[in-house]
Amino acid sequence: MTTSNPGTGAVDPEVRHELERLRDSIDNIDAAVVHMLAERFKATQQVGRLKAVHQLPPADPARESRQIERLRRLAENAKLDPAFAEKFLNFIIAEVIRHHERIAEDTQQGDTADAV
Repeated sequence: MTTSNPGTGAVDPEVRHELERLRDSIDNIDAAVVHMLAERFKATQQVGRLKAVHQLPPADPARESRQIERLRRLAENAKLDPAFAEKFLNFIIAEVIRHHERIAEDTQQGDTADAV
């Protein structure tokens, strides 16, 4: 494979093709991540409804801690920065808790149809 000439802005067709192939792969992975997150949030919404009906707290710090440790191990095994994985999971957990709080509020008000 040849390289591009940085001075002219021209890109070798082989390089451009490889770049497009890699970017297509990234786009497919991004789509899969979005779909997986959607499925995850569907499941966590069911958890939120169950917690609300049984008046359980929206957050479960013990489970969250176990999940963070589990994800850090998975990240290490996958050669992904465990700190990044933890930040990512913390972001998701915060959003889930926000949803659970809203579901609990809606349930207390008798409005389960609009619960997130």
